[in-house]
Amino acid sequence: MVRYAEPGVVEWVDSGGGPLVAVPETVLPFWTGADGEETASDYDRACEVDGHVGLLPVGDCTALVFGDEPASTAFLPDHGAFVRWSAADSEAELLGSVPEALRVADWSPEVRWNVPGPVRLFDAAWPGTADAGTGHVRIALDPGHYAVRAAHVQPGPETWLGLVHLRRLT
Repeated sequence: MVRYAEPGVVEWVDSGGGPLVAVPETVLPFWTGADGEETASDYDRACEVDGHVGLLPVGDCTALVFGDEPASTAFLPDHGAFVRWSAADSEAELLGSVPEALRVADWSPEVRWNVPGPVRLFDAAWPGTADAGTGHVRIALDPGHYAVRAAHVQPGPETWLGLVHLRRLT
């Protein structure tokens, strides 16, 4: 069994205060972040997402926006879920509570996300062309349609986390 608290096993992405976004790699050059030349930048559009998650068009695909709060976020492939750190005494405590949190979560309605392949998770304020080593994490998703659901869960007295669960549709 993998212990998620081991160094290098989980890569966390932080935000400067706004939402995070998962953008398909095929359309990264089209995500302008806060630097858009239009009336509303991509970052502005991401900030308008209401709730835990939402979808925004980017090129010929859609990006998954993590709304609600600017929490540190990691992807746990064994659970098919993004975990968002709201409160916990340690990383081990937070990640150890994920199985129970997935079991007891009161999920929001699902959204459908069509993914052409791997995505990059990063702060929505950054352009998609920013150096991938600066707060970008690559998530290796198989191409296809996914049902995405989200929840905010308190699996322990001092532990709060957000979950964004992906389920591949056939």
